[in-house]
Amino acid sequence: QVQLIESGGGLVQAGGSLRLSCAASGRTFSAYEMAWVRQTPGKEREFVASIRGSDRSTYYKDSVKGRFTIYRDNAKSTVYLQMNSLKPEDTAVYYCQICGTTYWGQGTQVTVSS
Repeated sequence: QVQLIESGGGLVQAGGSLRLSCAASGRTFSAYEMAWVRQTPGKEREFVASIRGSDRSTYYKDSVKGRFTIYRDNAKSTVYLQMNSLKPEDTAVYYCQICGTTYWGQGTQVTVSS
């Protein structure tokens, strides 16, 4: 059984920064492709960013390119999302996910005020 625990959300003004963390249990973390997704009320979850376990290739939603950075520390079984130049439209609950599985964290709220 894999557990994912997110942290780092909060309230920030537009233009500010936050770093989200997702700590994973399990001994094969380095093999997982990990993703951050987000959800706002009444909408489906949307992809934000992902990082492969093998070569650490990264992929981003167009609207966050150049502002968000996903990276991982396999020794700590943790994936991060550094979010800079935040905008009100980034407000959402952010979840980490093991790609291709139904393993999600509990989510962390990010609120960006204008």
